[in-house]
Amino acid sequence: MPQTSEIAPAEKTFYLETFGCQMNAHDSEKVVGTLLAQGYRQVPTVEEAGLVLYNTCSIRDKAEQKVFHRLNDYKRLQAQGKKFGVLGCVAQQEGERIFERAPYVSLVAGSASYRNLPQMLVQLEAGNSRVTGLDDRQTDLTFETEFTARTNPHRGYITIIEGCDKFCAYCVVPYTRGKERSRASDSVLAEARRMAEQGYTEVQLLGQNVNSYLDPSGKKSFADLLAAVGQIPGIRRVRFTTSHPRDFTRDIVEATDCVPALCDHVHLPVQSGSSRVLKAMMRLYTREEYLERISWIKAARRPISITTDIIVGFPGETVEDFERTITLLEDVQYDGVFGFKYSPRPNTPALGMIDSIAEEEKSRRLAILLERQREIQRANYASHIGSTLEVMVAGKNEARGQWIGRTSQHKTLNFTAGASSEPAIGGYYQVRVTGSFPNSLLGEMVS
Repeated sequence: MPQTSEIAPAEKTFYLETFGCQMNAHDSEKVVGTLLAQGYRQVPTVEEAGLVLYNTCSIRDKAEQKVFHRLNDYKRLQAQGKKFGVLGCVAQQEGERIFERAPYVSLVAGSASYRNLPQMLVQLEAGNSRVTGLDDRQTDLTFETEFTARTNPHRGYITIIEGCDKFCAYCVVPYTRGKERSRASDSVLAEARRMAEQGYTEVQLLGQNVNSYLDPSGKKSFADLLAAVGQIPGIRRVRFTTSHPRDFTRDIVEATDCVPALCDHVHLPVQSGSSRVLKAMMRLYTREEYLERISWIKAARRPISITTDIIVGFPGETVEDFERTITLLEDVQYDGVFGFKYSPRPNTPALGMIDSIAEEEKSRRLAILLERQREIQRANYASHIGSTLEVMVAGKNEARGQWIGRTSQHKTLNFTAGASSEPAIGGYYQVRVTGSFPNSLLGEMVS
């Protein structure tokens, strides 16, 4: 019989660390809000916490292993009466096996069960050493969370679609987040209006495949919803991520052209430049179909920045396939690429494929990809020199005496300002670009 220890009221403190994407970050905001509402206090270190939580990502093996290494590092603290919980995608994927792999964990909860956290906390506080919240991935109730502690007072997330029906050969998301289910447009717009009333000026719409959105009420397409959010008084910027190429439609570009608040940036993961590899990946489009969508974006009236995700070393990827990916970089001229080496994930179809590409070769291909992309970005970013761009101020680098801004294209623009015109965090300012690097811009605030 495992020993139990209650969390006394004086010890109702928690530490939460988040791994993974913006959706995980927003899920953590919901968790924090719920814990605060239950009388817990958030603390900045594991050592100060009575309850230690890790909101996890399982999209790549490295991210998953990082969580278990972190747990292993802190298991010595169990003797101090601390309790540990694993939340999110790894929790949903591994389920109660986590208790066997890490016996000092007391809570395992998937992302669709966060609205049940109050009941789970009661069980923890009562001394239950194995509390679970799993197998609820089909519910629409995940959208409606009573408590959300947003970490930024100016920029906020709204989840509009959960899950994925695409079943790409390498991807674990359908098995951890469940089927695609969309939130009613009226509910999305109501939350966006509340955020605007609370002073939020930037909203980011989230989904594993955000542009696969299908309004349950049938009122709005994804492009219609984007436009409607962008027309809410007080909202100055609207972003969305992540898009799936199969469901990327021309009206998204048309909406971006017509509604100034829609940011001129599209993240459109391609994963490979080879149609043969795309078919093996079960990505549901060809290179040519992807480039057709790129042509719509490039035909917009205002320049739209394009970023992407690419996997190298997928099972069966030949040197010629990889070269097709490199030529795609040249064709598209991305402003940013998130490149990764293929890693096998549980339950995915790719597990049945022969992964004959050595890790050294995967690393070599990734290095070539990132270096070529760096050259492209160096030229792209340099093209902004001399122009004046609007930035939203995110913070200040005190060591360098520079303010950190984000352009509507989601590019970092670090800039200086005169002592008499110090900008405010969350404010919008005009900045003249004076220099560039492969991943950022440098400038001076315009009086």
